[in-house]
Amino acid sequence: MPLTADPAVSSRPASQASPSSVTRAMQILRVMSEGRNLRLTDIAKATGYDKTTVLRLLENLIQEGFVQRNTENKQFSLGPELTLLGAAALKRFDPRPSVRPSLLRLVGKFEDSVVLSIPMGLESSCIDLEEGSYPIRANYLRIGSRRPLGVGAGSLALLAWLPEDEREAAFEALAPTWAKYQGISVPLLKDCIASAQERGYVVLLDAVVQRMGGIAVPIFEPSGRPVAALSIAALSERISGREKELGQELIREALKCQVRWADASHLSEKAEKHTTAQRKKGGQS
Repeated sequence: MPLTADPAVSSRPASQASPSSVTRAMQILRVMSEGRNLRLTDIAKATGYDKTTVLRLLENLIQEGFVQRNTENKQFSLGPELTLLGAAALKRFDPRPSVRPSLLRLVGKFEDSVVLSIPMGLESSCIDLEEGSYPIRANYLRIGSRRPLGVGAGSLALLAWLPEDEREAAFEALAPTWAKYQGISVPLLKDCIASAQERGYVVLLDAVVQRMGGIAVPIFEPSGRPVAALSIAALSERISGREKELGQELIREALKCQVRWADASHLSEKAEKHTTAQRKKGGQS
């Protein structure tokens, strides 16, 4: 029995100047990034732009292959060009193969959903998810869904371990967005971050959806910067009753992910250097 509703609130701070066409087009693509087919009305409502503007931008995006239109139901969806761009980006940065074994182990042990998120500016994006077998779970968790940093345990873990100056800048930029969430406030998030930095994991309960919560840890790159978050989403009572056990297990799995990721990156770098050397050698023959 899933529990819903993650409010769709943009985390982009309002700009004083009128946004450019490129900015508007990017906002349209973000609205469409969760993979659903949308009507013109849906996109206009989500972006706050009038239908004429949205339609003009959609036509441009269709011409470039970034959006496609279903002529039968007049709905819009992401186009194949974005798949190619995404594949190119993930070739350089894709933690999923390194983290998936941990997702499966955690789900098998605790029976609740486990999520992998990465930062994207002032937002976090769910890039992998393994649903738990426990009958009550959140259905707002979807691969491709995005949230403002601080909204949800995974995105809060990404925020909590940013360098202090970046974290303070994010607080300033996101405060108006957080105010739109009934259970989120600046004092609450600062308290959660202080506690998280002491124990090594984030706990956020009943803040985004009543009776639901999450517990999360960051995954660090070698420089110490958080580049992903591993989180468990469950009923709040299932987290509070075994918080320490969940937190310690998440920390252990995050460390394993970091080792696997570092090994995979090293092998990928060696393969790339070998390929480059072979190409140069071939060009000289």
